[in-house]
Amino acid sequence: MMKKCLLTIAFAFVTIAASFSQERYLDEVFTGVTKNTVIYGQNFHILFVPVTGHSALQPLVADIYTPTGDTEVQRPLILMFHSGNFLPFPQNQSVNGTRSDSSIVLLSRRLAKMGYVVASIDYRLGWNPVAPEQDTRVNTLINAAYRGVQDARTAIRYFKSNAGSMGVDTSKVILWGVGTGGYITLNTGALDRYAEVVTTTNPESKFIGNNGFPMVIEQINGNIWGTSLGKNPLNGDTLCLPNNLGPSSDFQLIVNMGGALGDISWLDEKTPPVISYQTTTDPFAPYKDDVLIVPGPNLPVVQVQGAYEVQKKAKALGINAKFADKTFIDPLSQYVSSVNDGYEGLYPIFKANVYDSAPWDYWDRATNANDATGIQTNPDMSLEKATLYMDTIVTYFAPRACLVLDLGCDLKDYVSSTKVISQEAAGLTASPNPSADYVMIQSESKMIKGIVLFDATGRTIKAIPSINNKQFRLERNNMPTGVYYAQVQFENATATVKLSFIK
Repeated sequence: MMKKCLLTIAFAFVTIAASFSQERYLDEVFTGVTKNTVIYGQNFHILFVPVTGHSALQPLVADIYTPTGDTEVQRPLILMFHSGNFLPFPQNQSVNGTRSDSSIVLLSRRLAKMGYVVASIDYRLGWNPVAPEQDTRVNTLINAAYRGVQDARTAIRYFKSNAGSMGVDTSKVILWGVGTGGYITLNTGALDRYAEVVTTTNPESKFIGNNGFPMVIEQINGNIWGTSLGKNPLNGDTLCLPNNLGPSSDFQLIVNMGGALGDISWLDEKTPPVISYQTTTDPFAPYKDDVLIVPGPNLPVVQVQGAYEVQKKAKALGINAKFADKTFIDPLSQYVSSVNDGYEGLYPIFKANVYDSAPWDYWDRATNANDATGIQTNPDMSLEKATLYMDTIVTYFAPRACLVLDLGCDLKDYVSSTKVISQEAAGLTASPNPSADYVMIQSESKMIKGIVLFDATGRTIKAIPSINNKQFRLERNNMPTGVYYAQVQFENATATVKLSFIK
């Protein structure tokens, strides 16, 4: 049902937008993408500790996707963080886990064709999801997430240090996380003081071990910026190596697809604006506030807050004001606003299959070592399905990113420059209503420019432009029995009227 709904919305959007000129950062304006690989730093991981007893140095690698033939030298930058449960592929039992995951490449190329520079980032992995003691699972996971935050900030500083050769604008940086990567982007945006790690509220002191000591200690693990040396005093192992010192680690926008936040108290007025996508029945990362379950061993780890709680607090703090204060008029935004409880920037995804927590995933079934596991939760996985979700996700993201980053986009087809007024203020009537065959929509004083019709789920049924009359006869034709909403567009305002078609 949701796939059909998304298809309807996407088709309607394409149909309505077909006559508009293609514009950078809103549409794909390039046909080719060039890929280059760089080493953005190096740091110590703990993957081999169970075998060797020591940490090991690894290069930190990124694949950079740029629009082929682009002459712009000041382009916004997206740092893309893959999923994979903070564990190496294929041991993580996931279809994902590297910077070259099929879905990550698909999304990165899509965004690069819109004019962005996109860097798919590798980050350090490793924790113990099968430890019999929950305290150990929590300890090793928060350390993995902490390393992810350090690596994210290391990557930001690398690209700022090399902005000229990369052709990026250092004042327009986005951190985009998918699945596990969403944990990295949310936590990187929210954490600005080490003290926050050890002073949580949901619940209190969740990252203080049973021994009474913090699970993360700045002198041992390094600071949250990854700019100080961290050493284990017991064996002398290095746990954090400073990289790319000099530039700030600041960035301007968080995008989270299916991740969660370590603690909701970490969000404050200094957190960048945030856009979140998540399935409402995600069995692993909670959509609201619950205990995280990691796929594979399926053992409880720690209570975290998902997309709903993040966007709820973002609204309370006002950090999304750059786009939350706008009135979006595109069909996709109209649908999303009807199902997200008024938390602008939250895109809830409804799935009949409650286990399909990443409907945007795509992989090669013939070569992916964990295909059998992945297909159990995403049985209708296909390139078509993944592309549909990616396109819809990007369509929702694009105008909001334009506003946050001040990209100079022409948003007349996305954002209303006029007021949304009540049916009464518009002098708007619809009769007969309910009706079996047609409804006459008319305004007492205003010229009707156009009408967009939605069903009760927010799906766009049809768009009727160029009416230019004070009344319009809406024929039922083959529309099923049910409730519909007609968004009536005037010269300087829009109003909505509820309609009912009966047998």
